[in-house]
Amino acid sequence: MTAHRIDVHHHLIPPGYVGAIGEERIGRLIVAGKTPQWSPDQSLEAMERNGIGKAVMSISAPGFACGDAAQAQVLARACNDYGARIIADHGKRFGVFAGLPMPDVDACLKEISYALDELKLDGVVMMTHIDGRYPGDPAFAPIFDELNRRGAVVFFHPDEPVGGGENLGIPAATLEFPFDTTRTVVSLLFSGTFTRCRNIKFIFNHAGGTVPFLAERISRLEMRADLRSKVPDGVMFELKRLYFDTALSANPYSFSALTMLLPPEQILFGSDYPFAPERTMAASVEGMGKLGLAPEVLEKIERNNALTLFPRLAGD
Repeated sequence: MTAHRIDVHHHLIPPGYVGAIGEERIGRLIVAGKTPQWSPDQSLEAMERNGIGKAVMSISAPGFACGDAAQAQVLARACNDYGARIIADHGKRFGVFAGLPMPDVDACLKEISYALDELKLDGVVMMTHIDGRYPGDPAFAPIFDELNRRGAVVFFHPDEPVGGGENLGIPAATLEFPFDTTRTVVSLLFSGTFTRCRNIKFIFNHAGGTVPFLAERISRLEMRADLRSKVPDGVMFELKRLYFDTALSANPYSFSALTMLLPPEQILFGSDYPFAPERTMAASVEGMGKLGLAPEVLEKIERNNALTLFPRLAGD
């Protein structure tokens, strides 16, 4: 299989991360119920078998939310340094989104400077919330203003909301992740962050959660003057500027709503490996090929759109 695809939703599990965050805490979020074994070589082998030439890696949920600000800073720095070493070892096979030690704003600003200026990482990853505080919270505005100044790529990964889903007895990844992505999009909409930060390229996972399905419903909030003032160009205008990935969504049900909302240029291939196992990666590749997309559209989604965001990955 020709390895032309670029996977923008691909996770790394740095040494020491699971021990710091907790195996049980990570495992209960996902369908498999336990944290997968992972190494860069395992990613490369799975990528080769599934026609994926390059991957932009990120920390998954719950990020660095460990209840201790100093430990979060140390953990974020260690993970970002580890990501930079992977790039040094493997060149353009991998990109890396820098993790931030949320919710400490000053520490985040310091890590943005270090990760993007010194390590030359490819953007930042943020969780959809930190202990129930969503990114539109005014306290986080300096972080987005700095990322906007830099024209950065910001990749949002969903997390389990406080009190979310446990009564149903199913992993948060099934329902709470797409719902929390939707909450985050709405938070950024009606805080005015999307309007204020037009230079940021925002990527949201899993076909935007439930945003495509609820877009019209969300846009009805413009009837309220206080909310309309945050989106002077309109909700739909702001939503259509976002990027959504295809992770766990390469099927007709998800894509029918997704492509009604976004043009092909705003859709990016994602696998969610290794938290979604290789068989899911393979199903995503196969599913994309069965959607009946024109070859040039499929090429945009699987490769070219990512190169627009990450020109460093161009070439061999």
